Amino acid sequence: MLIGSKVGLRARHEDDVPILQAELADDVANATRATNRPWRPITPGSTESPFTVDDKEQGHVPFSVVELEGDTLIGTATLWGIDTHNRSAHVGLGLLPSARGKGYGTDVVAVLCHYGFVVRSLHRLQIETLSDNVAMLRSAERNGFVREGALRSAAWVMGEFLDEVLLGLLVQEWKPDSKN
Repeated sequence: MLIGSKVGLRARHEDDVPILQAELADDVANATRATNRPWRPITPGSTESPFTVDDKEQGHVPFSVVELEGDTLIGTATLWGIDTHNRSAHVGLGLLPSARGKGYGTDVVAVLCHYGFVVRSLHRLQIETLSDNVAMLRSAERNGFVREGALRSAAWVMGEFLDEVLLGLLVQEWKPDSKN
């Protein structure tokens, strides 16, 4: 397990999938904000769940996020689109509704940065998020990510187009203690 100050990132357990599916993917409003694909219902227990892990997929590393105190499942974190030639990847996370607003997101981003830069020896990490996702923008910027641009009207979300913000962090800019 990778350890932060508040959270741990561990392998996805089979019994995590139904919880993540119910709390994150089955919530239409939340799910449409988290992906660039249209929402559709997924049958419980299906291998089609976005939280089912394929251990053979090398460019996508999913973690379950747990509170350090109590080992309670509180969300998901992912390093995805890993490009070993250009040494870059994308960062993503989703917290259960009960875990939002408690500073966990900032810690998750910090732990993913450690994993990307130290464990995987990447050079660049990138985050794309909706322009109104204040919590993710704050978590990224507290960890040293820099706003690099906006993709205007790039995301169709619940009947309207929203801008996406692109943030990047290079290994030489990363400060492991910058999560405050």
